[in-house]
Amino acid sequence: MNRISSFTHLFWDLDGTLTESAPGIMNSARHALEYYGIHNVPESTLKKFIGPPLMDSFQELFGFSREKAHEAMGKYREYFAEKGLFENSAYDGIIETLSALKSQGKHLFVATSKPEIFMNRILEKFNLAPFFEFAGGSDLEETRSEKAKVIEYVIKENHLEEERENGKILMIGDRKHDIIGAHKNNIPCCAVLWGYGSREEFSEFKADFVIEKPGELL
Repeated sequence: MNRISSFTHLFWDLDGTLTESAPGIMNSARHALEYYGIHNVPESTLKKFIGPPLMDSFQELFGFSREKAHEAMGKYREYFAEKGLFENSAYDGIIETLSALKSQGKHLFVATSKPEIFMNRILEKFNLAPFFEFAGGSDLEETRSEKAKVIEYVIKENHLEEERENGKILMIGDRKHDIIGAHKNNIPCCAVLWGYGSREEFSEFKADFVIEKPGELL
């Protein structure tokens, strides 16, 4: 396995990796669930909305049908589009690390399951957009929400097939979805402990690297 410093193209997850997005996501999920009369949901359950596609979360956590989950996704976004996306902040050390990586000549990309319309507003709001050559996410219908599909999309849009074959791409994320998505695309994943995952999760899904602070990428 290569050392982290040998990778030239770094794909970044957004929620839980670049930004601490829990408050906005949890408040948006709470707003949607209360529409269906589901109140007092434990914080530990609401945190499970961070990372996976929304459709999956409503179906798996609350047993919603696909049609009801689609409707709930709309209710979630009523809150998220107005308030939730900015109940958020860049993690300590992220701006400095991105700046240093750029100065080293690294190529930086975003690969997130969040719809691009929200992703772009968040990246602009927290002054992250200038660091990235390309940012890829889902569409509003979440037809490209699975992390493997997002990563594949970023690779194809930027013609990085050769870089993948030569082992130059590294995915950086905080949940099992990032590891699974990266491995489906035959690229390694660096799991980060400042987000919403755990060492146990990273071990179970066989993360290639695990780091505690952004600066370790340098």
